[in-house]
Amino acid sequence: MDGNASSSQEAMEKVNKLIKGIEVAMLTTISDNKAVSRPMQTQEAEFDGDLWFVTMKDTAKYQEILANPSVNVAYSGKSYVSVSGTAEFSEDLERKKQYWNPVFDKLLETSYDDPNVVLIKVAADSAEYWESGNPLKTITKFAKKLTTNERLDKDDNELNDTVDFDNQ
Repeated sequence: MDGNASSSQEAMEKVNKLIKGIEVAMLTTISDNKAVSRPMQTQEAEFDGDLWFVTMKDTAKYQEILANPSVNVAYSGKSYVSVSGTAEFSEDLERKKQYWNPVFDKLLETSYDDPNVVLIKVAADSAEYWESGNPLKTITKFAKKLTTNERLDKDDNELNDTVDFDNQ
């Protein structure tokens, strides 16, 4: 495994550890040039660079993501984690079944095989986290852009640990 792949794996493991057990995240979309945040239940999947959520097509968030797929997902628990990324929709019936929770039956008043049910996949571009106890020294950015090998300038990142993040 090369250094970039190793750093990327370490970064994903760190985010996975920080968000594990936090059931609800705030998903922020853009609507008419303003940010709109909603609580969403994160699926119990290991963070591998992607986050998954269940939603319905007949919602404002669905339309907002279609118009602008740039989103942010924020977690609050023992640590605070902010993940920026690009959202896309998945109709994968097996994955919908895997992520379906009986609570959704009542909350969404439907079942996983309803054609109105859709998955949101957020491919992480970057993440920042603040661990309790010493927030300034524990901010981490996944500084490698997915489309280039450009890294943050050292001056921009003095208080941060910089980790490469490849979407594998």
